[in-house]
Amino acid sequence: MELIVLTPEKEIFQGAVDSVRVPGSNGQFEILNGHAPIVSSLVTGPVRIIVSNGENKVFNISKGFIEVLNNDVSLLVQGVEEEVAEN
Repeated sequence: MELIVLTPEKEIFQGAVDSVRVPGSNGQFEILNGHAPIVSSLVTGPVRIIVSNGENKVFNISKGFIEVLNNDVSLLVQGVEEEVAEN
């Protein structure tokens, strides 16, 4: 599936991913390939991404929204507080 992470200032990430775990306003949840369409608000917290090449990425975001439709995932966030690379 394809993920794009955007702030009002810039694009943070775009590419093929295996999973995305986000801090939803009702608790953390994970998006996997074939996920049902969804729009949800996000709170401040970590976004954990498993990139298709096996690389792990973690972004600490300010609040925002996620939209999932036809294996396209869009994260629209107010800001990224910190980028941490995990392997």
